[in-house]
Formats: sequence, structure tokens, C-alpha cells
Amino acid sequence: MSTSLLGYAGKKVIVTGGGGAGMGAAAVGILAGLGAQVHVLDFKEPPVPVASHQAVDLKDPDAMTRAIDNIGDGIDALFNCVGVPGNRTSDLDTFIINFAGVRHLTQEVISRMNDGGAIATISSNAGENWERAKDAYAELVAHTSFTEATEWFAAHQELLIPGKATSAYRVSKEAANAWSILAAPSLGARGIRQNAVMPGFTETPMGAEFREVLGDSYFEKYPTPLQRYLTPEEPAKAMIFLNSGLASGITGVSLMVDGGAGAVEKKSAMPLAGAAGQ
Repeated sequence: MSTSLLGYAGKKVIVTGGGGAGMGAAAVGILAGLGAQVHVLDFKEPPVPVASHQAVDLKDPDAMTRAIDNIGDGIDALFNCVGVPGNRTSDLDTFIINFAGVRHLTQEVISRMNDGGAIATISSNAGENWERAKDAYAELVAHTSFTEATEWFAAHQELLIPGKATSAYRVSKEAANAWSILAAPSLGARGIRQNAVMPGFTETPMGAEFREVLGDSYFEKYPTPLQRYLTPEEPAKAMIFLNSGLASGITGVSLMVDGGAGAVEKKSAMPLAGAAGQ
């Protein structure tokens, strides 16, 4: 297949979480190889030379605004790959980094994005069942400010499971899925598409943290129909497809990329706590 079908040559793209060795870094490497002008927002260094690299705290709305101002107008695609597993920070900070900060940054990007642009966000298979609390998440999507998002989280503690280390992570990823789907139609007038990717367990540094949090017994039962876990490149390639010209008719979807784990879950009713491993 010709890389021209993907349409990234010369395009201005942003990858959040594009440093280190996770899915974002994999996306950066692929995009650079496709000829994109890549701008990375991450505390860690990107894996290849890029057009710009800024360290940005997604808990600081003003810092996000400054970062996007530095990149400027004419943005063609955004890849939201930043995330934390839930064991490093408080529940609130997990939610802010994984959702409130991601959405605020995306809103800043949209104001400088070309018509016909595209947005793809790494969610998780842990967030697949957001419709269990559809009304609550619809309320969150309707409250569009960073502050309103944090207030929503404080007011909906019933969505958390007390004592469960991955609980805030799951809520943050359910929120990411709900937003990616419910907010997509509002961007249609400008031809901007918004989608999400739901990875299953992926062999990344963050995945190693999930191993510690969830324990060996969880992974002994975790289904692997392909007889292996995902590599970081696999969810990254799904994002690159969704933001490409090949997916020009796709918006408002959350694509499962989990090596078939969800199919086994549906067959056996095994609950997946979620371990995307960004």
C-alpha cells in the first residue's frame, strides 16, 4: 500500500505522550517515517528527531494553552497518547491527566486545527462499558471546561469502586470513550473527525506498572487469543489509520484493539480491569 493513501506527508501533527517507549513514542516513530511534521508534548524525550518537543503538565491548563500557542495554527491531526495507570497519583489527578487535561488540550488544538483535521485518543478496554452510566458521562461531556470536569468527578464518586487501584483509571477511560463518541458530531461542520482506540494489555513501561497493581493472578486469566500481548506499535497504527485519509468517513467511534481479549470476555463474561499500558 502506498503511504500516500495515509496522507501524512508534510502534515502538521501533535502527539501527546510521545516520549519514552510507549504507544505515543511508537506513533511518533511511524509518523516521522511517513513524512509528517511531528510536535511532541511529553516530559520524556521522543524516540526520533521531531519538529518540536515541549514538556507540558496536563494538570495545568495555562501550560497547555502556551504549548499549543507555541506550535501555532495549521494543525492537521492530534494523537492523544498521554496517560497514567492510577497507582502513581491520587484518583483526582488520574482523572485530570487521563481525561480533563486531555480534553482541555484537545480544545486548544481544535481552535488552531485545519478544517478536515482529525483527533485520535488512546482510551482502554477498561473504558468500554461507559454506557453503564451514560447519563452521568453525557453530563460530563456537556460540561466543557477543565474546572467543570474536575467538579463532575468530585460529584460522581459513586462511579468508583472503593479500595480498587484501577477504579479512577477505569472512570477516566470511560469518560474518554464517552467524550470521543458524544462530542464528535459537534465537529462535523468543520469536517473534523474524532475517534478513540481501546487497547488491551500492551507490553510497555506503563504495562509493567499494571502488572504490579493487578498481580499475577489477573494475568494468568487474561485472555490472549493471539497467544501474545500487544506491542506498542499496534494501538499506534490503529490511531494512525483513524487520523488518516483512509478513515475519512469514520468519526465518533471507539475502536477495540485488544488482540481479541474482549471477544473472549464476551464469551466467558470475564471482567477485564483494564491494562492498556500506554
